[in-house]
Amino acid sequence: MGLRLVIGNKNYSSWSLRPWLAMRVAGLAFEEQVVSLSDPNFKKTVTQVSPAGQVPALQDGDICVWETLAILEYLNEKFPAAQLWPADRAARAQARALAAEMHAGFAALRRECPMNMWRPPKTHPLSAQAKANVARIDAMWTDCRARFGRQGPFLFGRFSAVDAMYAPVVSRFATYTIEVGPASLAYMEAVTALPAWQEWRAAALEEPWVLPVNEPGWPAVPKV
Repeated sequence: MGLRLVIGNKNYSSWSLRPWLAMRVAGLAFEEQVVSLSDPNFKKTVTQVSPAGQVPALQDGDICVWETLAILEYLNEKFPAAQLWPADRAARAQARALAAEMHAGFAALRRECPMNMWRPPKTHPLSAQAKANVARIDAMWTDCRARFGRQGPFLFGRFSAVDAMYAPVVSRFATYTIEVGPASLAYMEAVTALPAWQEWRAAALEEPWVLPVNEPGWPAVPKV
């Protein structure tokens, strides 16, 4: 039995995007199982893989791993050739710190601007807390690009797990037309140009589910 990744809606599930994108960019073979967050049997289905009953969840034979960062670390150990973290120890430490900050922080931005792939770009008002989140992310991205920009277009040069962690933020910034500096804009363009990103987004646009809670400022109307 190979790897199986259980994920939520591709349009909405930001946490699902993270390991999926990392695995696709790394060229890892895996089976995906999409379970809509609106499915009445969601908890029952996901609990078969994740005791937390949440997505994403990775199954590898008898091993089950849940929580995005834990999945990324597991994949890094199982597939060292994929180089999911920067090779340099100092860079790797910083990348892990940025990934952990994403995992634990930016609650205002995540709450006010849920990931929504199919919505046309439109400005959405932000609270002071969300604006502070944006400023912090913009500063981090700009710093990484200034220090590692010669090594590739991503935060630490080549694509790594930290880019997967911030991929949903790239989507949020684009959907809600959030202003960032030129270095961050160039970084966003690199992420959205990834074939794996395009694959995920194309699938998201085909999904039939509309979740009103993820449609801030707009009526919950079906896609046409």
